[in-house]
Amino acid sequence: MPALKTQINTSSEEFRRRYSYNKNLAVELKQKQDFARYKRPQRDLDRLEKYGKMTPRRRLEKLLDPGTPFLEFSSLAANMAYGGEAPGASNITGIGIVSGREVIVHADDSTVKGGAWYPLTIKKIVRCLDMAIENQLPVVHLCDSAGGQLQLGPYLFPDRYMAGRIFRNQSILSEMGVKQLAIVLGHCTAGGAYIPGLSDYSVIVRGTGGVFLGGPPLVKAATGQVMTADEIGGCDLHTQQSGTVDYPAATEDEAIAIGRDIVGQWERTDKVNIETACPEDPLYDPAELYGIIPDDIKKSFDMREVIARIVDGSRFHEYKPAYGVSLVCGFSHIWGYKVGILANNGVLFNDSTLKGAHFIELCNQNNTPILFLQNITGYMVGRDYEIAGITKDGAKMIMTQTNSHVPKFTVMCHGSFGAGNYGMCGRAFDARMLFTWPTHQVGLMGGEQAASTLMDVKRAQLKRQGKEVDKQLLEEIRLKTLKAYEEEMSAYYSTSEIWDDGLLDPVDTRHALGIAISASLNAPFKKPGNGVLRF
Repeated sequence: MPALKTQINTSSEEFRRRYSYNKNLAVELKQKQDFARYKRPQRDLDRLEKYGKMTPRRRLEKLLDPGTPFLEFSSLAANMAYGGEAPGASNITGIGIVSGREVIVHADDSTVKGGAWYPLTIKKIVRCLDMAIENQLPVVHLCDSAGGQLQLGPYLFPDRYMAGRIFRNQSILSEMGVKQLAIVLGHCTAGGAYIPGLSDYSVIVRGTGGVFLGGPPLVKAATGQVMTADEIGGCDLHTQQSGTVDYPAATEDEAIAIGRDIVGQWERTDKVNIETACPEDPLYDPAELYGIIPDDIKKSFDMREVIARIVDGSRFHEYKPAYGVSLVCGFSHIWGYKVGILANNGVLFNDSTLKGAHFIELCNQNNTPILFLQNITGYMVGRDYEIAGITKDGAKMIMTQTNSHVPKFTVMCHGSFGAGNYGMCGRAFDARMLFTWPTHQVGLMGGEQAASTLMDVKRAQLKRQGKEVDKQLLEEIRLKTLKAYEEEMSAYYSTSEIWDDGLLDPVDTRHALGIAISASLNAPFKKPGNGVLRF
């Protein structure tokens, strides 16, 4: 494949301005992540120490193989929810290496309200188990939770994607033969007791570990019995009498060591065989991405410059370079894995839409994973484009993308608006993993367009009612709409609500994708459909 030739002047004023802006966003992201990961009230840290417990990050460090990467998911989940009292949605999830095996890790964060589950905690756990199912990755649960946040009870329990979905997903993993290990380091209360109960292997720490459907307060309320946590669900009860848990451990260190040994007994999965090459660094410094991404969501940029700083050797075999030029398509390698890339260079017109649909089919024909790099305002609107069938052509792209049988990955590099989000594999379309950058915005439309639309609607309404158009009222509508859109379209709001799998510093994108692609190859590809259609 030929290497891309950059057109970027790294000495230009525009590059330096953008670089400074985006570098500052990356620094802010790192600060927010450090705060969410490590900043805790001293009383909570003292409580852990009193009971001989490690922090969840220390547990994770002990569990993972030394010197191996950990791809953390949704580190800033709930950063704009619950008044900021549940950093990381009070748990840690991600992909790591344990005893040489790729695994999904789910760890309760007992430094946040005793590891209590908030609605977004449950959403985050369900999402990580969805990824375990999609990628057939074993799961290690580090359990230490006080149970559901009772003040939010109606939002934890009854609906399809609430807490029951965790245990449903565990059962699906078991049926698939995907292994699970639960290391009980603290309490597994109420529904949380089913995490070790539904795992294939379990370890419990004597004195601090506990598994019970009803903790001491509930038992007292329901039966009048006064019991300690150890008496109704401790280590000796469950390893010597009930048989609910398999292995006892005297300390957290011993429990994690036993867990690592258990994982070391698991057979290794044969990965899907796709085309690979020797990994190479990009020709261009990934840090130059800071100077490429605009400091204004409305400004365009050439996505080839992004591709050149992510893929191996900056090599890119571009497909149909002279046709449908607002969508860049082609083949590259990332950390040695061959991928097909679809990247937005403007609005999706009829020709670029059909080009994208056909390229997706080519990737499926050749069993090549697909990467979508989004910066999209949507499909082109207007009478001429409707006559040309833009809705029909957009539907073809959405249909082809939805039914793709190879793994898909999405990076929201900048804007993601309207149905363009759909065609480019937005959250609803089951990308194996979806990441965003700090400049990212997502919405039905941009804030200014939404404000203008609502003002027009209000203006027409007043005219129909025979009332004078109130300019002050229209301005209030505009400002209120802009303010709401500014907050709710932001990357931090998106990641707070777990509409992505994590907010990335752009320079880390290549590494995150390498781990993601490797993990996806643990699951066989779906059965392909009928041949390639030239739209």
